Amino acid sequence: MSEVKSSLEPRLVPPVHTRYRRIQTAIPVPESIPTLNSLREHEPVSMSGQPPIVWDRAEGVQVYDAWGNMWLDWSAGVLVANSGHSHPAVVDAIVKEAQHSLLHSYCFPNATRGRLIEELLKISPAGFDRVFLLTTGGEATENAIKLAKTRGRKIGGERKTVFVTFERAFHGRTMGAQLAGGIPALKAWIGALDPTFVQVPFPDGFRTKDTHFELFEQSLRDQHVDPDTVCGVMMESYQGGGASFAPKDYVQALRRWCDRHGALLIFDEVQSAFGRTGKMFGFEHYEVVPDLFTPAKGLASSLPISAVIGREEVMNLYGPGQMTSTHSGNPICAAAALANLQVLQAEHIVEHAAAMGQIFHAELSAIHEEFSDVVAAHHGKGLVAGLHVVKPGSEEPDGDLATRTVMHAVEKGLMMFFPVGVGGATVKANPPLIMAEDAIREGASVLRDAFRDAIAERIGG
Repeated sequence: MSEVKSSLEPRLVPPVHTRYRRIQTAIPVPESIPTLNSLREHEPVSMSGQPPIVWDRAEGVQVYDAWGNMWLDWSAGVLVANSGHSHPAVVDAIVKEAQHSLLHSYCFPNATRGRLIEELLKISPAGFDRVFLLTTGGEATENAIKLAKTRGRKIGGERKTVFVTFERAFHGRTMGAQLAGGIPALKAWIGALDPTFVQVPFPDGFRTKDTHFELFEQSLRDQHVDPDTVCGVMMESYQGGGASFAPKDYVQALRRWCDRHGALLIFDEVQSAFGRTGKMFGFEHYEVVPDLFTPAKGLASSLPISAVIGREEVMNLYGPGQMTSTHSGNPICAAAALANLQVLQAEHIVEHAAAMGQIFHAELSAIHEEFSDVVAAHHGKGLVAGLHVVKPGSEEPDGDLATRTVMHAVEKGLMMFFPVGVGGATVKANPPLIMAEDAIREGASVLRDAFRDAIAERIGG
């Protein structure tokens, strides 16, 4: 971890006071240090990987601490708060469900769970008729892997168990999700890896220049994979580490390939569902329909809930009691999710995200152009973006400069999480989907200044 990330030494910063931002203390706030120290002493060090800001509350597009500071939020709490933080309808649904005195029902039916499942099927493409509710994105992707491998064995025996994913992919932090992931360092702890998990290059046009579908087929041949042994292919609708999309024609060719070889096509929609990309589901940009998809983060804009959505013949591979989860369809989480889906539709938030995305990406493209020597690529759609930071004039990731940039942004009142992706060098921006045009332009102005300051600091240091 870099010194920029780990330091808890308060730093005096210029005061800020705008409609959306207010900074009136040193950062981190001196009074917050006991809380930060306590967390660092008692939690795993892995939990200290974000800017040292102690959140007190969050409303709409802003995050507040307890000492008078206010941030314009370009994190959405890591892509969760799609309808904004603490939307009144979501809060009201949570309170009413809690006051109804049903906090948990395991797999015993509850009416709220039933209504949520019906609503999810209404907004899903035609052909989907089953929903399995879970708690986290990783749990959902694990279940999709399980279903694909189970179906593979059913139709093709022990041979049809190969599960294909993509380099640089992130599907969660549990064992199955990390076996499927495309970041070798994240699964080194496993030791002997399962050879039925295979990765191929992701055609982002930056880290992988060749975006032709022939590369997918050649990569399988190079790894001696018979296409008819593949039970499923899972792709993030956009790669979370870089906000990177595949070309439409590539994904359409992949859909045909899966049909030809009897493999399930699965979209990991953990980050991309519920309007994040300017469409209800990210895979809609490709004009294909998957066999399974796994929405999660933005489902409730608040509480932990995820889903696997698919067709009956796949979802019903396990009998009663054989595929369950302790907190599946928790009534309070389900109530929050149901309220959130109603808000997204009633307030036309998905359409708003598409419109604001045009402004958002125009602003970020201007930043990319201004700092093209150190920002090698700008990816994304809707209200998600990744600025890929590199060492000057190269494609080598520069995690230090990216981290310094984010820290400067936070000190100026723009809330962002620390960089992600290859080399920890992608500055990721993903505000709540309700963000207005003036807030987007203000945030972009702050980020531009943060890049300037980070570059100057590096030169001066």
